[in-house]
Amino acid sequence: MALKLHNLKPAKGSKKNKKRVGRGNSSGHGNYSTRGLKGQRARSGGKGGLKLKGFKSNIQSTPKLGGFKSLKSKLAIVNLKDLEKNFGNDDVITPAKLINKKLIDNTKNGVKILGVGKLSKKFTVKVDKVSDSAKQAIEKAGGKVFTFADNKKDKADNSSKESKSKQT
Repeated sequence: MALKLHNLKPAKGSKKNKKRVGRGNSSGHGNYSTRGLKGQRARSGGKGGLKLKGFKSNIQSTPKLGGFKSLKSKLAIVNLKDLEKNFGNDDVITPAKLINKKLIDNTKNGVKILGVGKLSKKFTVKVDKVSDSAKQAIEKAGGKVFTFADNKKDKADNSSKESKSKQT
């Protein structure tokens, strides 16, 4: 017999009739309609109230996350040991070069050099921020440190001096 749309049937045991309660005693689910005798659970709406207590204890027992996520943008961080490993003597280190060497992903939020590791090479570093220990290590090795914040201050100072000289 060929299988066609008009002779398709569900698998045996896959279809089960709904339990029809309260349809007379001969149905097997009459009289008390499978609810038993009296009590809160026998009444209408009696089962809903008891679920809530269990639900509340479930919520109380789940671990909650503490603290908060800071909205402040994070600087890309590079350690001295990474600079020592990836750059040669007398190199000028800029955010663009750090991206090329794959030490950072982007410079959107700025770059900070931290003083983790030893430094023997001489560098000129031009980044957004430098920790005090990193600055000391770079200058001790004979290098120079320029931060973009210093450049902004210098420009602001120069522009204020120029505006004052124009006024007089």
